[in-house]
Amino acid sequence: MDIKRVGIIANSDKEKAAEYSLRLGRWLSDRGLEVLFEEEIAGKINMPGVSRNDLASAVDMIVVFGGDGTLLMAARMVMGSDVPVLGVNLGGFGFMTVVNLNEMLGTMEMILKEKCSISRRMMLSVSVEGAEYPALNDVVINRGNLSRMVNLETFVDGKYLSTFKADGLIISTPTGSTAYSLSSGGPIILPELDSIIINPICPHTLTKRPIVLPPESIIEVIVWTKKGEASMTLDGQDLFILKSGDRVGIKKSKNHINLVESPHRDYLEILRTKLGWGELP
Repeated sequence: MDIKRVGIIANSDKEKAAEYSLRLGRWLSDRGLEVLFEEEIAGKINMPGVSRNDLASAVDMIVVFGGDGTLLMAARMVMGSDVPVLGVNLGGFGFMTVVNLNEMLGTMEMILKEKCSISRRMMLSVSVEGAEYPALNDVVINRGNLSRMVNLETFVDGKYLSTFKADGLIISTPTGSTAYSLSSGGPIILPELDSIIINPICPHTLTKRPIVLPPESIIEVIVWTKKGEASMTLDGQDLFILKSGDRVGIKKSKNHINLVESPHRDYLEILRTKLGWGELP
């Protein structure tokens, strides 16, 4: 990676976001790199800011301070480009924000020496009401406010799969397999294995289990509700209200995101530590 300009995005609501954004900015500037701050965090540290829409096209790399939610937001910004993104964890779990605060400068040193690897993550393209939207983690279709299950008629490549009578349905990427899908009993898929997971939420029929599909699969879900409406969220960022009979299409996106991997631990160690898997003495 030939890096001359670095963009910094931060969740300004986090306690240490401003302090560490400024610290990293000064460290990079001292080494001759140009630093551009996203306008929200720039306002907190009295620095010039760049809008989110313009930042990705102006830099060679982006550093994100926050949790996975902040990184998911940043993924929308860099979508369609090869700009790598480094997540520095200011949150709790942090499967995508893999670098801790005390590792930040050491990691940047290794990145500048081109000693870090890049993980290319697939994204989903979601079509609803004639428009298309991106998702890096997952698409979640949920029942409405009333405590009634929805019927989700599901097709794969134009062939009928099943009608899931459930609280909802999660369609996930491997990146999203450690998010809501994992909490709903879904499998963990390593990021290198491009695939799409269909995972019902609290299905009425217990034999309805998660299924892993090839990445080329095209999924269509028709929402049927007896009363009220259903909702759909993309990466927990975008909310759509669905009516009975609405159709949602999901397929692999032509876009992707490049995440900088931690030089301190591999993905299996991240799984082990984040999920609290014990080891034999």
